[in-house]
Amino acid sequence: MFRYIIKNKEGRFLLIGTVLMIIGFILTGMNSSLSRPVFIVSMFFLGYYAAKNALVETIEQKSPNVDLLMILAAVGAMAIQYESEGAMLLFIFATAEMLEEYAMNKTSSAIEGLMSHVPSVAQKLLDNGEVVEVPTYSLEIGDVVVVSKGDQIPIDGEIDRSAMLNEAALTGESIPIEKEKGDAAFAGTINEGNAFYLKVTTAYDETVFSNIVRMVEEAQGRPSKISSFIDRFESKYVITTLTVVPLFIALLYFWRGYSFQDAFYRGMVLLTVASPCALVASATPATLSAISNGARNGVLFKGGAAMEAFSTMDILYSDKTGTITEGVFKVVEYQLADSILAEVVYMEQQSNHPIAEAIVNSFSDISLSQVNTTQEVEEVAGSGLKKGDILIGKPSSFLNYKDYDHFAEHLESSFTTVFVAKGKQVVGFLTLQDQVREESAEAIRLFTDSGVHVQMVTGDNESVAKEVSQHVAIEHYYANCLPEDKIEFVQRDQQAGHVVGMIGDGINDAPALANADIGIAMGSGSSVAMESSDVVIVQNDLLKLFYSYDLSHRLNRIIRQNIIFAVGVIIALIVLNLIGWLDLPTGVVFHEGSTILVILNGLRILKTKK
Repeated sequence: MFRYIIKNKEGRFLLIGTVLMIIGFILTGMNSSLSRPVFIVSMFFLGYYAAKNALVETIEQKSPNVDLLMILAAVGAMAIQYESEGAMLLFIFATAEMLEEYAMNKTSSAIEGLMSHVPSVAQKLLDNGEVVEVPTYSLEIGDVVVVSKGDQIPIDGEIDRSAMLNEAALTGESIPIEKEKGDAAFAGTINEGNAFYLKVTTAYDETVFSNIVRMVEEAQGRPSKISSFIDRFESKYVITTLTVVPLFIALLYFWRGYSFQDAFYRGMVLLTVASPCALVASATPATLSAISNGARNGVLFKGGAAMEAFSTMDILYSDKTGTITEGVFKVVEYQLADSILAEVVYMEQQSNHPIAEAIVNSFSDISLSQVNTTQEVEEVAGSGLKKGDILIGKPSSFLNYKDYDHFAEHLESSFTTVFVAKGKQVVGFLTLQDQVREESAEAIRLFTDSGVHVQMVTGDNESVAKEVSQHVAIEHYYANCLPEDKIEFVQRDQQAGHVVGMIGDGINDAPALANADIGIAMGSGSSVAMESSDVVIVQNDLLKLFYSYDLSHRLNRIIRQNIIFAVGVIIALIVLNLIGWLDLPTGVVFHEGSTILVILNGLRILKTKK
């Protein structure tokens, strides 16, 4: 904190003003006539930026703010020779302002933390074969970058050979995944295999991480509903206070018989304690701290309104593929001779179909040394792949083949099965299934226990939807859904008075995400889904989403605490002033002290851990 103050020009003014104020108090007991000019100079340093902000904002926005009340109170105290009280008022006010600015700065560390995942320089391969170090932002689409073993990938692109990449920064999955030539690799991920060349396919400011950073920056500029209300309330409250204080002074002077100095003094006390400093600071620091905390834990909120409203959600719709499940098929059962299996793996290497990729990945360690690679692998329209007399395809393509009935007993509608034939005889099969994310069931249970009714909507068939819903304990699910069906479900519940959330990752989910009260996109999903959503789960972990749901509840509790406390202090101090039991120093300490406490209470969310 002290280092931040020293580096900051406003902080240095605060330090100079504080030192002069202390000297003023020391001189008060020695030479009161000398202490007055010292206090006045200290007030200049302590109140300079507050006065500047008050004047600029009042002129530009044509409405007064809290800073103006504080400056007027300090000037009023100085006018009746209470310079020490004016200096103390500005000292505590400037300290509170500095603390709030420090809080805002702390939330910006979320952006810095995200950007640390992306190297600032890259090793660019020139046409003459020379490798030069260049700033990452200077890379253009089509450039080639050398990524050495252990290096972070500087920008999104395509790899020129197979590679092992650790994508934990994006997906949360610490186990490296194998990628093939032509696959996409993303900025911030780590090369854990051999060096490769990366062809740049995305501009520096359009990478996955750049979009994430942009979302955080935009979120910090979008206030919550309560913050917006307080901002609108502030100017009206300030105008009311500026109207009431002169009337209060006149009432004491003309009706109660106070001397002008005493009446004016009481008016300055009222001006000070009636200022809504703590109320104004009730929501924004806490909301920004919550957004920062969420970003640090892999969940991005596109503004305070989304973070604030998240806790009110009572129905949550979830897509299946890529959300509850990984969206990646794996072989769960197979019957094939080793020699035929090697042929199948070789043949599937020639295809970029998700099923083919799943089979290749499931048998990545199988030896292909005995496979005849001179024979051409053909794609048979509507059937599958063919090499010589070996055919791979969907079961319906083998109805007239020998032994079809023997293997047909392995067909289950909730699985994807591939048959393999040699000649005109079915010789084996492979069964694949989309894998349920390990954390899905636990996250759904936690949401359900918290009173959120979780339902699954999927375009898959009834049997697949039923099996997955049973696996993760979702009571209600809807199968064979089109994008318009998902919108209909969302709107139906909204019309019934529910606050509806929707989780998805695909382009087909984007309309429902946009229509939901809280649209939630998986970070590995389409850019359209992320743009349509209010929340992005960067690391594809639904438990992190529940953490943020709980964080939203804590945020709203802290905001309520702050508002009740701030209003309570203002009312108490005004009452004490009205009955004559409050002097200016005491009013300053309690009023500005309440502002500092409110800011510190909001900053507690930064320290909240999963």
